[in-house]
Amino acid sequence: MQSWAQAIDTTVLTLQQVVELAKAKSIASKQAATLKETRYWQWRTHKSNYQPQLSLNGNLPGYSKTFREVLQPNGTIEFQPVRYNNSSLNLALTQSIARTGGTIFATTQMQRFDDFDRKTVLYNGVPYAIGYSQPIWKWNPLKWDNKIEPLKYMESRQVYIESMEQIAINATSYFFDLLVAQVNLQIAETNYTNNQNILRIAQEKFDMGKISRNEMLQLQLEQLKAQKAVGVAKRDMEIATLSLRSYTGLSTTKIRLSLPASSIRMKVDTSKVVAEALENRSDAIAFMRKLAEAKRDLAKAKADNGLNATLTARVGFSKSARDLGKVYQSPINQQQFQLEFDIPILDWGRSKSRTKTAEANKQFIEYAVEQDKQNFSQEIYTQVTLFEMMKNQLVLTARADSIASEKYQIAKERYVLGNLSITDLSIAFQENDQAKRDYVYALRDFWGSYYQLRYLSLYDFEKNTKITYR
Repeated sequence: MQSWAQAIDTTVLTLQQVVELAKAKSIASKQAATLKETRYWQWRTHKSNYQPQLSLNGNLPGYSKTFREVLQPNGTIEFQPVRYNNSSLNLALTQSIARTGGTIFATTQMQRFDDFDRKTVLYNGVPYAIGYSQPIWKWNPLKWDNKIEPLKYMESRQVYIESMEQIAINATSYFFDLLVAQVNLQIAETNYTNNQNILRIAQEKFDMGKISRNEMLQLQLEQLKAQKAVGVAKRDMEIATLSLRSYTGLSTTKIRLSLPASSIRMKVDTSKVVAEALENRSDAIAFMRKLAEAKRDLAKAKADNGLNATLTARVGFSKSARDLGKVYQSPINQQQFQLEFDIPILDWGRSKSRTKTAEANKQFIEYAVEQDKQNFSQEIYTQVTLFEMMKNQLVLTARADSIASEKYQIAKERYVLGNLSITDLSIAFQENDQAKRDYVYALRDFWGSYYQLRYLSLYDFEKNTKITYR
């Protein structure tokens, strides 16, 4: 009855289920989703810079009570009390032009001035005005942002997919930590039971004088070692269970893991992995982004070193009146045309130094990106080779486990029959245990290599499709 209750209480999980749990419930997956959302809104902020902007600003109220200096007819100055309200409102619509860096704007303004000492009211308004402001030979941040920000957004989406695949790698590690602990506990408990049975048979032989006292003591020592190994294995399993539960967000206290499959139906071609990685990985996008940023910095350094000018043209209507309605009656034409400029004449080589620094930095980044590309490709080639090696090693290890298990059974039967020494039996014990552990370790290396390959390429070779997440 107790074992039945324990079985009901125990959750049986496969490797794939643990991976999916981690992707759905782990703190790491929630952090990745939050970072993805943050970067999405950053992208939306960038996009809004290219849309019309409507803003209202003003000074309402603008009350002031103070003393002002007043020049007298005789040339002296007296301070007279002044009490007034100067309020204003400005409604403006602006549209940036990314290609040129200029700005089209339209505005309407209203100003009211109240002189409380003289009890007068005056209105001044701009019913409407339109204009255009164009930087000349200036660095255009909108143009460069339009090249770089899309790369950043694409990079962030791939980073999210990589984060989810990294969670799969981490979950696999926790899965096999617990699986190894469970296998070790199973081995320890089996060895303890077998040692008890062999010790019982040996006691009968010892009573009949068929084995020595030394051999009997050796078996007793082996039993104590087996009992101690059970305790250590239980401790390790509890620690591994807690770690797996903590990472995956699983609430179940007792977990039993199923042994993963020893093969996957998939074909891995190195050139295919490299091609998918160069298309899907955030690193590949980062290569383009870094080069674009280096070109942007150089362009900015060159633009800041020469003539910087801004041409502004504005036309509209304005009028002042004592009544608000009269401001809009027959307003007067208003025009503005100006050119602001800034020309460095003597800067003691500062401009040239900034340009040379930007050029050197661009060259350095080009070399660094080239090196990163080589490392990137080499890592993929290495991982594909490791994956193929792990497949072969798993086959060999499975065969070794089968042989060691059969050898152990034969050794145990021979010892019972009395034609095998305790030393040879102990060796068979150790070889069988190690073969079982080696098989689990080989499974761990194989599946770890599989998920690492997915991470490096962001490609599902079982389904022959790119890995995506909503």
